[in-house]
Amino acid sequence: MVDGTGQHGRQRGEGPRRQGEIFDAALSLLAENGYERLTIEAIAERSTVNKTTIYRWWPSKAALLGAALVGTPALRFDVPDTGSLRGDLEALVDAVLALLTKPPAADVAVAALAAAAHSPELAVHARTFFADRLARENPVFERAATRGELPPDADPTLLMDLLAGAVWVRVVLRQTPIGEDFARRTVSFVLDGVRPR
Repeated sequence: MVDGTGQHGRQRGEGPRRQGEIFDAALSLLAENGYERLTIEAIAERSTVNKTTIYRWWPSKAALLGAALVGTPALRFDVPDTGSLRGDLEALVDAVLALLTKPPAADVAVAALAAAAHSPELAVHARTFFADRLARENPVFERAATRGELPPDADPTLLMDLLAGAVWVRVVLRQTPIGEDFARRTVSFVLDGVRPR
C-alpha cells in the first residue's frame, strides 16, 4: 500500500500512519453525521489525505468503513483467558457491553452497525468485521473444547450471536439499565438454560 508520497512514503512507515488517520476520520464522521451524509471528500479533509489517494486504496465509502471497522484499535478488545469457558464468555460479554456503552467506541459501533442494516454494500463489508471478531474469539472455544467444556457439535458462532445479541438488544434497542451481574446472568442462561436444575 502506498500513500500520496509513493513508495518512499511507505518505506518510512507513513502509509500505516496515514491509514490510521483516515480510519479515525471516517469513523468519527460516521458517528457525527451518519452514513448517508458521510463523503470521501469530508474524510479527506479531516484526515488531510488527498481524496484520490483514498480512492486508490478503497473504491467506495462502504469499502473504507469496512476496513476501518476491522483496522481501528477503538473497536478491539483483548480475548480473555480466565481458565474456564464460563469466565471467558462473561469477560467477552463485558467487553461487548463496554464497546456499546463507552464513548467514543460506542458512538462508532452503534452508528456503523445501524448503517449496515440500511446499506447492502456496507453490510457486505461489515461481515468482514464480524468474521474477524469471531476469528479472534476462536481460541476461547478451542480451549474450552480441549478442557471438555463444549460438546463436539457446539456452534461458537451461535453462542456469540446469543450473547452479543443480548447486549445489543438491551443497550441499543431497549436502552434499559444494565446491572452489574448482567454478564454472569446472560452467560448462565445460555450455558445452563432457564429451567430449574
